[in-house]
Amino acid sequence: MLPRHHEPIVAVATAPGRGAVGIVRASGRDLAPLIAAVCARCLAPRVATYLPFLAADGSTLDQGLAIHFPAPHSYTGEAVLELQAHGGPVLLQLLLARCLEAMPGLRLAAPGEFTERAFLNGKLDLAQAEAVSDLIEASTEQAARSAGRSLAGAFSKQVNALRDALVELRMLVEATLDFPEEEIDFLEKADARGRLARTTAELDGVLDRARSGALLREGLRVVLAGQPNVGKSSLLNALAGAELAIVTAIPGTTRDKVSETIQIHGVPLHVTDTAGLRDPDASADEVERIGIARSWAEIGQADAVLFLRDLTRLGEPDYDEADRRIAQAWPQGLAESGRLIEVFNKADASTLRPDSGDAIVISARSGDGLERLRERLLERAGWHAQPEGVFIARTRHVQALRRTREHLARAAALAAQRDAALDLLAEELRLAHDALGEITGAFSADDLLGEIFGRFCIGK
Repeated sequence: MLPRHHEPIVAVATAPGRGAVGIVRASGRDLAPLIAAVCARCLAPRVATYLPFLAADGSTLDQGLAIHFPAPHSYTGEAVLELQAHGGPVLLQLLLARCLEAMPGLRLAAPGEFTERAFLNGKLDLAQAEAVSDLIEASTEQAARSAGRSLAGAFSKQVNALRDALVELRMLVEATLDFPEEEIDFLEKADARGRLARTTAELDGVLDRARSGALLREGLRVVLAGQPNVGKSSLLNALAGAELAIVTAIPGTTRDKVSETIQIHGVPLHVTDTAGLRDPDASADEVERIGIARSWAEIGQADAVLFLRDLTRLGEPDYDEADRRIAQAWPQGLAESGRLIEVFNKADASTLRPDSGDAIVISARSGDGLERLRERLLERAGWHAQPEGVFIARTRHVQALRRTREHLARAAALAAQRDAALDLLAEELRLAHDALGEITGAFSADDLLGEIFGRFCIGK
């Protein structure tokens, strides 16, 4: 550990602002001087003791609960002291200053440093430590429940099970490399191909749940796009259940993006209404031209684009030609990736229906077809209705699992060869093993740890 990890730390552990209770938390190898100075008595381990918190001159700053968690039976693995006082910001700052004064060497904790110490002292692995932050930041009930499962170790257990299977495979392959004189068909007798196939199948299941977990944490970026007056703002209002965007019959009402986060089955969707798409040269309005440019920028970054079309105007030459030009201008790969969803609006005002069976017909005004649209968005996102099996995950977890999958695929190709190159097979298994280790922190760089814990709130 770095030298700073041996220094005792302290911070206010509750959120800024006034509250009934506020907590000042300290962690270090030996907090006896701090306990003696502030509490003026010995504290029984893990027992809440009601007492006065003393200033340097012996006067009482406040009265509250003090709890001492001796090492290693604490959150950080070090000795931890929690002082639960009244939640006034000024009072908590006074108590914090008293702690810093009372114990030489005690310093303010950096963001996430308590949880970082829990990771470094083996109380949590890296995936569990990240789940602490995800639990605090969860924006939906489903995200909070999934983060709780990750914090309890559900994700880590599955990753570790995969790592154990890879360790066994590596042992078999590398043992054969060490004893080339043994004339045995390793791949057949050790069932290496079968083991590899089973491990890959298990990995696919974990990857599928991790994708859903990443969606729960980060949400899906959805952009509403189309010509002016096709009902984009009406659809945003209908999905959000509130009048967020101005709706008029005047073309170009929306001149800048309007965003709102909604939930579908606990999955956050960040929906953005954009300015109507048309030829910028056809508009003499500079503001509208800027809005159109921003619309295309949002489309390029979207996870899903809803291409809204007006059923009441289908068949009009100018309208159909404008839609065709929009379709030709989509970013490369948008349609092929499945991110583009065609939506025909105003079904309540027209009997016309699209030829495409994959398109969705809705009425933003009446709400018809909205449920099917919601289900299609979740389907495009790769969400599966298995909330009890989903654990919270991050983009880096999904990327690590995908790299693992790629190495296992190459290993399977090598194992399938008649004269398998066992040294290459062993290397692919090693790389897959290392990629899995990045998730739980078995293999991690200091800069990665700094980025992860630096995003935590102070006091956690």
